[in-house]
Amino acid sequence: MLAVFVVSLALAAPPQGQPVPQPFPRPGSPPVQAPPTRPAQPSSPATAPAADAAPTEAMLGVPIYPGAQFITSYDAGRDQRYYLFGSAGSFVDLVAYYRTLLKQKGDLVYDVPATHEFDVGRFDDKTMAFPPGVTIKDFQSDVSEGFPNPKPGGRPARFPTIIQIVPVTGK
Repeated sequence: MLAVFVVSLALAAPPQGQPVPQPFPRPGSPPVQAPPTRPAQPSSPATAPAADAAPTEAMLGVPIYPGAQFITSYDAGRDQRYYLFGSAGSFVDLVAYYRTLLKQKGDLVYDVPATHEFDVGRFDDKTMAFPPGVTIKDFQSDVSEGFPNPKPGGRPARFPTIIQIVPVTGK
């Protein structure tokens, strides 16, 4: 009987080295300090531009549609980023532009909303999260006035067409 009591007491006791949680501060008790945090580690090499910096055509390895505005970039994983641009140009005009410049037909991957892809480099599944390419998406329809411009007061207020570029270099 004593052995059962000792075992149950040991199980109920908090583990050694960890303080018993205090749900509310008590008057006169010192403030609890948060544990120190480690600085964030960069997710991409130091040579890559900041996430909010507009990339250059040389960095992307493909041309940027004239007048397109840089919106943002996202970490795609495996040291890749993809970059979003908004354009006041129509979906049809952008597809024709990239067909001419890239000298390829590309693929219409969705009819609604219209989405067209151009492959511009080799995909290596060991080192890349996404294949290098240009994707054009029509954001203007009967149910959407376009992709909202994230810049307050930015013109146009909504982009009818969005361009996503995954760089050829993979960086």
